[in-house]
Formats: sequence, C-alpha cells, structure tokens
Amino acid sequence: MAELTYRDAVAQGIAQEMERDEDVVFLGEDIGAAGGVFKATVGLLDQFGPTRVRDTPIAEQAILGTAMGAAMVGLKPIAEIMFSDFFAVCWDIVANEIAKTRYMTNGQVSLPLVIRTANGGGLRFGAQHSQSIENWAMMIPGLKVVAPSSPADVKGLLAAAIRDPDPVIFFEHKALYPVKGEVPDGEYVDKLGEAKVLVQGDDLTIVALANMVPRAVEAAQRLKDEHGIHATVVDLRSLVPLDTQTIFREVSKTGRLFTVEENPRLCGWGAEISSLVSEELFWDLDAPITRITTPHIPLPAADHLEDMTIPSVDRITDRILKSLG
Repeated sequence: MAELTYRDAVAQGIAQEMERDEDVVFLGEDIGAAGGVFKATVGLLDQFGPTRVRDTPIAEQAILGTAMGAAMVGLKPIAEIMFSDFFAVCWDIVANEIAKTRYMTNGQVSLPLVIRTANGGGLRFGAQHSQSIENWAMMIPGLKVVAPSSPADVKGLLAAAIRDPDPVIFFEHKALYPVKGEVPDGEYVDKLGEAKVLVQGDDLTIVALANMVPRAVEAAQRLKDEHGIHATVVDLRSLVPLDTQTIFREVSKTGRLFTVEENPRLCGWGAEISSLVSEELFWDLDAPITRITTPHIPLPAADHLEDMTIPSVDRITDRILKSLG
C-alpha cells in the first residue's frame, strides 16, 4: 500500500477508471490545466488529453447538462461542481432531470454519471462556500449519495461510483484533502452502501460522516482514555444506499445512539437515521437518541465563530458525557 493524501487518492481513482474504460470522460471548471481548485485532479489532463479531460466555462447548468447528455448517449461522465453550494445554481437539472430520467423513460435510458463536489466548512470560505449539503441530495429519489472520510475510501468508492449505472453525487470534504492514509495499490473498487465500523465499544454508538468521522474517532479515544467509556464509531460512507443493517446491529449492541452531523440541525441526515432506529429498535434503546449538529444558521465569517458552529472533538465529547449523566 502507498500513503496518499485524500486529494491524490481522488486523482488516482479517476485515473484508474479512465485507463480502464475509454467511455469515462471528465469535465468541470479548472479541472485540467489548473489541476483543480483544490489540486485534486493534477496530472489528468497530461495523462488523458483535452478530449477526455475538458475545462469548462463557469456555468454549472452547462456542465451538468453536458454530462447528462453524454451519459444518455453511452459515455460515463464525471462532472465537477467546484463548491457544493453551487448545486443551488443547477438543482433543477440534478433533481428534476438527472434523478428522474431512468424512471421517466421506464428504464430505457440510464445515466451512469458522477457529480463530484467539494463540500463542508472549516476552511474560512464563508457562508456561501462552506455548506455541508449532502442532505439536499439524500432527499431526492433516484440519486446515490457518497461522502468518504479517508483516502482509501475515496479511491475505492469513486471507482464504484463511476461504474454504477445510476447517477451518484460524490461529496469530498474540503478539510480532508491534505489528510494522508494508506491506499491499496493497483485496481481498487469498493462497494457503495456499506458502512464501516472503525472503533468497537460496548457503551454507545456514534454514527458520523465525512470530516466528522475523524473527530468522532478522536472523541471515542478521549472517552476511553479519560473516562473509561467505550464507544463504537460507524463511518456511514454512503447516505444512499444507507447501510441500516450495520447501524441497527451496532446500536442494538450498545443501546445508545449519537449522530455527529455537519449539516444544519433541521432535516439533517441524522434525523432520518434517528427515525429509523426509533421505529425498528425502540425496545433496544436505553436512552433517547442524541444528535450533535451544526446549528440552523449560516456559517459565520469569523474564524472562532465558525469553529464554535461545526461539531468539534470537545463538543462531541462533552455532549456525550452530559447525555450519559
């Protein structure tokens, strides 16, 4: 295994699939000559040329309209929306066209396309460039939603997304791009819709996603070292398909569930998981479910206020301790 950054794993995952399948093409703003605004696509233009790696104008609707048309005629496009906040500009194409084409054509037309986007806060980009919007995509039938937390998962899940016959929204957390981790050498394909148990414990279960995963793991370690509390940490990895079997199994063991979400609290993905667990495991729960979230506010511009807003290791740990009494 090689140690790669999260951003390098993105490029490696795309390159793997472009080498494997000539129908895979890549388009978006500054993805080619500039190597991506977050330098996650460096080298792809040189390797595959301007026919398959295409820089586009600043036009999100055009990017996704082109990707949709390409997928309809047999290509397998990867389209990049530079910041996830910009989905608001092209949401009609995503929610009303891309998500519904297979259904509206009775399965005659499939859309094997991936929309990559940089998601989440913590890097001082302000309220319009720092939102965590995976719950926007989760609520639309017809879309698959993936948000990896490690370099290995980025490579494997990106490959799986590109090979999937349905549209996949692939969220890459901006704060994770410089994070390093071991990545399998050679061709590597993971499976969509499978969560991972990263830490095993008997006292409570923490469910997290993307950049909240390493914070949840660190909080679990602190609870163990300082308080003798043993937490299970589940990395969801995908919201659609949602691995309810793993969630239910781990919550049944511990009897307590905490979700850690970067979404604003109202209608975050943790609310759906809380609902499912309450319906299916009510008698297994020893206490009410606790959601640790970003408040329902725009992300502040001031550094210290943004840090206070997004769940931190301290806030996760304190909230769990308070709930345990």
